[in-house]
Amino acid sequence: MTEALYHQDSYIQTFEATVTEVRDDGVVLDRTAFYPGGGGQPNDVGTLSAGGQTWQVTKVGRKDGAVVHQLEGGAPAVGDVVTGVIDWERRHNLMRTHTALHVLCGVIWRDYGAQVTGGDMQPLAARMDFEFEHMTATFAEEVEELVNREVAEGRPIGTRILPRDEAMSIPDLIRTKINLLPEGITEVRVVEIEGLDLQADGGTHLANTRDVGRIRIVGHESKGRINKRLRIQIED
Repeated sequence: MTEALYHQDSYIQTFEATVTEVRDDGVVLDRTAFYPGGGGQPNDVGTLSAGGQTWQVTKVGRKDGAVVHQLEGGAPAVGDVVTGVIDWERRHNLMRTHTALHVLCGVIWRDYGAQVTGGDMQPLAARMDFEFEHMTATFAEEVEELVNREVAEGRPIGTRILPRDEAMSIPDLIRTKINLLPEGITEVRVVEIEGLDLQADGGTHLANTRDVGRIRIVGHESKGRINKRLRIQIED
């Protein structure tokens, strides 16, 4: 089992680890700060280095219960101690984007009572779908003002791990229309934006909303009778 450093501290940029397995599709480490993707957030990329050699980490993902790091140009050997370096600009921009989506989700739930029906993100750009039947012409402008007000509040963001039963007893913890939490999960990682949002989530986030920057609603469209999409961009 790979120790998930990205769950302990989203700001870790460099780490040391030991190679525990070499596969045709990459290497497995005893610990990693590379986020393997999930929940709409893409995986991290970066480098692994050992013995004067450096390999590009081009993709990271979960496979057969392991976190596999796909490399270019060969691979270290089992037992090697490697130094991992995250592409920090990309990761930080994804953290800004993911946090912005939580702010958006928190505002929509609090002020409009709408559940999430889908979402996706890339660095500094994302979309989120909500269960709305109607969307007024001024809706996007209203939401943009509300979410940026919450960003400016400088709300602290924290995480904690809860037993599944305790987590599932929290009202409205699952904001998605369909509960995507696998039945076999016995512990749930919860992300909280103080005073705004509390959700089960396994991704990486900022420590404070003010670090998001400015959120712009750049598009809104209907994806069905009760499914509406908002597109956002993050600016400095």
